[in-house]
Amino acid sequence: MGEFSNLMGGFGIALTLPNLGFMLIGITLGILIGVLPGLGGANGVAILLPLTFSMNPTSAIIMLTCIYWGALFGGAITSILFNIPGEPWSVATTFDGHPMAQKGQAAQALTAAFTSSFVGAVFAVVLITFLAPFLAQFALKFGPAEFFAVQLLTFCSFLGMSKEPPAKTLAAMMLGFALAAVGMDAVTGQLRMTYGVPELLKGFDFLIAVIGLFGIGEILLTMEEGLEFKGKRAKISPRVVIETWKEMGRHWKLFLRSTAIGCWMGITPGGATPASFMSYGMARRMSRTPDEFGRGRIEGVIAPETAAHAAGTSALLPMLTLGIPGSPTAAVLLGGLLIWGLQPGPMLFVEQKEFVWGLIASMYIGNVVGLLVVLTTVPWWAAILRIPFTVIGPVILVICAIGAYTVHNSMFDVYMMVVFGVVGYLFKKLKYPLAPLVLALVLGDMAEASFRQAMLLSQGSLAIFWSNPLVGTITGLALLMLAWPMWGAAKSVARSREQAAMARRASGAVAAAAPLPAVDPAQPAEGRP
Repeated sequence: MGEFSNLMGGFGIALTLPNLGFMLIGITLGILIGVLPGLGGANGVAILLPLTFSMNPTSAIIMLTCIYWGALFGGAITSILFNIPGEPWSVATTFDGHPMAQKGQAAQALTAAFTSSFVGAVFAVVLITFLAPFLAQFALKFGPAEFFAVQLLTFCSFLGMSKEPPAKTLAAMMLGFALAAVGMDAVTGQLRMTYGVPELLKGFDFLIAVIGLFGIGEILLTMEEGLEFKGKRAKISPRVVIETWKEMGRHWKLFLRSTAIGCWMGITPGGATPASFMSYGMARRMSRTPDEFGRGRIEGVIAPETAAHAAGTSALLPMLTLGIPGSPTAAVLLGGLLIWGLQPGPMLFVEQKEFVWGLIASMYIGNVVGLLVVLTTVPWWAAILRIPFTVIGPVILVICAIGAYTVHNSMFDVYMMVVFGVVGYLFKKLKYPLAPLVLALVLGDMAEASFRQAMLLSQGSLAIFWSNPLVGTITGLALLMLAWPMWGAAKSVARSREQAAMARRASGAVAAAAPLPAVDPAQPAEGRP
């Protein structure tokens, strides 16, 4: 009841006219940031952070967090309409969101994405509101071994649940690990695979790779197919939104499962990107029609968007309660809090009660405002589908180049974007999956660092990954997910053998039951059948 009364006081702070105005500004800027490939929520917040130093800290962080919500919402727009992820966590949304748009279901896909993001965020905010002490203690138990176990679970889940041939999935993932290893070794300081190129000291940036693999690769494929834009006209109406909501209501179990995955990955912190991949893989594995995923299933949009928004929101919990940022955006916000003279941690809830509960209340209101804004502007985004590709193609190319350049203000990144675009084009032509490559590229550095730290702590013993019930359970789940396809294949072989044996027995029974031909007594014995 004390937390509920504090939350009501927070709503009184968040619902003031200036703060509502800052929410609307933040949501609008965030959607724009999410739509522009390569900019990202963390970069957008970092760029606008200096503008808030003269503001009230509560109003400033409300606007900055609303930029984050808007970026989470906006990342789905280009993913669905153009197959270009506006944000890293929107990669999994392209798997089924873009096929839905190609089938003329852009409105349904966008509605499903926005609603799923809203549901995931609201559940995460509820957790932040009422379970902050317990979840903060749980996050304190995570060390290098636990972090690596979570990342191993992500890799094994994706490898075990991929609909592509395991060999191609593994090859793409290994290439991603190799690209992630390029640059300076963070532990020893040695250079790896830089070949004397100074620009490679920092390695390959994930956003550059994503823009090239998906954006430029898609443009090259479209050019090859005759400069015809793959999207179809979408008729947007309130009736379509209501019908989509009714259909989504039947997937309430998927919402709960994806929210749980997202909150867990956000608090640990695993991050919104692996949460979206893991949730998509679980949705496909638990579906009765897994082969239809990748062809335009609404569940393939619901799962990653719900998990990504839940992870992105719940990542703020360890930042507020422990001072440990759970995401790049949370790290930027942590820097803002320190500049404003606020020290994150348990005492923040005591010394700056109005600030904390005003921020939590703004999370509820900001997500409602964000959902209303994106739903009312859906026709504007769907209208892009009516623009000829000969016009919109160069615009997308310029936006991708600008997004790649703004990551590090380097033309080298633009050149690498083109190289990754050619790689993405070849992967699609050879029918190799891009998602495992992207997943390994984004998590490769973190997984390597966590593994090496765990090995240093255990003096080279792998037993550290079973040293306590938490890490042992996560590692066991990872190995189980890795063996799941082999178990399924063994069952299929056993079932086929059993069916073949039954068929042989049935044919033998039929032959035994067949009547013998009649014998003519007058016919000689040697001529009888």
